[in-house]
Amino acid sequence: ILNLIIIALAAVFFGYYFFNNGFALSLNIVIGLFLFIGLCLHGSPERYMRAVQDGIGGISGIVIQFPFYAGIMGMMVGANADGFSLGKQITDTFVAWSSADSFPVLAFLSAGLVNVFVPSGGGQWAVQGPIMLPAGQALGVAPAVTAMAIAWGDAWTNMIQPFWALPLLGIAGLGARDIMGYCLLMLVYSGVVISACLYIFG
Repeated sequence: ILNLIIIALAAVFFGYYFFNNGFALSLNIVIGLFLFIGLCLHGSPERYMRAVQDGIGGISGIVIQFPFYAGIMGMMVGANADGFSLGKQITDTFVAWSSADSFPVLAFLSAGLVNVFVPSGGGQWAVQGPIMLPAGQALGVAPAVTAMAIAWGDAWTNMIQPFWALPLLGIAGLGARDIMGYCLLMLVYSGVVISACLYIFG
């Protein structure tokens, strides 16, 4: 049933897209077409994932997941007709609670939260940079401090989505769950240390 829902949603999207744009292909459209044609031909997400795993081995997680993360990033960055953007809303909420002393810490925490949805450092900066830099300057926070708080927040929550480890895990024959306990401990410990440093020295 899940596969039918995914295919139906994809068919509606691509039908709408091609009806309104003609046969205008972009990199995103081509990737999406291949992804959903693969799902359709294999009959279920599980069989599709197994086929990809058999075909390309250790990098299958990256090949399958990153197109979905690109879509999530689009949802975070894009604005609806009313100008509402989820990424901007998350960032604005943290800014509204800030003072000059707490802003670097809250910028760090907001970057950590946004990074869960937008795992690309450049994509995250596109979401937060244009909002956080002026807000920090208005509060008297140096642009370098704001930029570093966002960069640390981006790196911080990479601990719970360890794409950086996938090639090594493939070589070692391990899964992400094998290192997740360690990653969670490091997430908590490093979060406390970085927040304290940003508050004291930021």
